[in-house]
Order: sequence, then structure tokens, then C-alpha cells
Amino acid sequence: MAPHQLHPATSFGIATGFGRVLSLGLMLGLAAPLQAAPKDPPYPSMEQLREIQLNTFLCGRENTAESCAKARTMADPLMDHPRLGANCKDAIWSIRERAKPAPTNTYERREALNRAGQDVIPFCKQQTRTVAPSKDKDKPQQKKGFGLIQGS
Repeated sequence: MAPHQLHPATSFGIATGFGRVLSLGLMLGLAAPLQAAPKDPPYPSMEQLREIQLNTFLCGRENTAESCAKARTMADPLMDHPRLGANCKDAIWSIRERAKPAPTNTYERREALNRAGQDVIPFCKQQTRTVAPSKDKDKPQQKKGFGLIQGS
């Protein structure tokens, strides 16, 4: 038998084994979406956001290792939060990158930290969506045209 030819029984055995593995993989792949989705972590509270904001301001004002480390460590977990928007994460990223003690506490450094701290609450707070009542119910029906012919 030539080396490029396989014995029919051997090729059948390989194909059957491969088919079993493939079908098992497909069954597992199809069953995966049926599992319960993991719950999102709770939204950060206003108190937590305010504490991050105040620690960021403190880091900008005092320029100490303790105040800056506290601002960074509080902001860090929010970077991986799945429910926070891009603007919030931009503010958090800015805090993480800039909240480090500097040899000289320049005006630009303080202002950059203050801007990031000011952005935390408006960009990161949980938005509550309310639906405004329809104004069509309160309006009287307006007549179209001159009103000479009914139904027009």
C-alpha cells in the first residue's frame, strides 16, 4: 500500500473519533449560552463617587503620597466596571494617571486633578431615565383647513 493511501478501516476509525470529539464540542458550545449570565457589579454610590472626588482634590492640594495613593486606589476598580460610560472612565483614567506626588505642585497639575475630580460625579453617577408625559392628551384637537367640509 502506498504511503499516501490509508487503510479504509483506519481512516474510518479516525473520522469516527474526530466526529465524536467535534459533536461533543458543538454540544458544549451550544449549551454554554444556556448558563446564567454573570450579574453586573453594583453601580458606585454617590458617597463612593464623592469620596473619590474629595481624595482627588486633596491629592492636588497636598501633593502627598498618602492622599494620591488613596485617590488612585479608590478610582482603580471603577476602570473595569462594565456599566460605567466612556466619559466616566476618562475621568477615572485621568485620576489614576495624574494622582501621583510631583516634585513641584504646579498649577497645571492641580487644575488637571481638579477637572478630573469635578468630572467624576456628573459623568459617573447613575442616570435615572424618566419618561415625560405626552403633551398631546392635554391639547385640544386642531382643525385642519378651513373647516368647511366635515372629516377633512
